[in-house]
Amino acid sequence: MTDEKTIRSFLALDTPEKIREGIGAVQSRLKKIIHGDIRWARPEGIHLTLKFFGNISEDDVVNISAVVEKIAAGSLPLVLTIGGTGAFPDPHRPRVVYLGMNGDVERLIAFQKELERALETIGFPREERPFLPHLTLGRIKSPGGLIGLAGVVEKGESYTAGEFSASGLGLFKSDLTPRGAVYTRLAWYPFAGQGSA
Repeated sequence: MTDEKTIRSFLALDTPEKIREGIGAVQSRLKKIIHGDIRWARPEGIHLTLKFFGNISEDDVVNISAVVEKIAAGSLPLVLTIGGTGAFPDPHRPRVVYLGMNGDVERLIAFQKELERALETIGFPREERPFLPHLTLGRIKSPGGLIGLAGVVEKGESYTAGEFSASGLGLFKSDLTPRGAVYTRLAWYPFAGQGSA
């Protein structure tokens, strides 16, 4: 059927309220230092994206869930510290300002690789770029005339948003509205290893 509704979706770790507050505080500090053409992300919409699917069908949601649920069930919760500013692709030609992370990052990268491998077997191509865990703070529309970013990146460690334990990951849908993207969680896949339910 050609008129089947598609869902723009992605897999991500959700950030708790206290981390979103920390992100908002970091953004407030950065707005006073970095001047230029930047579109800052809304803290409530910031996720750690592990896999972006684009448009998928409702059948795809079922297939993705079967794969992701199994992998998540075999994983322990991840403790992550959000902090350290950076810029993609680099501070001299920046397009994105981000917060990095520490803690169980190696386990997170291994988990994301496992997801990519398993999802490839059900028809979702593997992402070519290496996975670098980060939270996007803002997108730079025009790097010309951007002031203050290089200094912020050099002192990146002084910008932190806190620590949290990720107890699972979600499948989110993204609806684009005039006020920006609105995210709705479609499914939740808990990490096992927290004792018996």
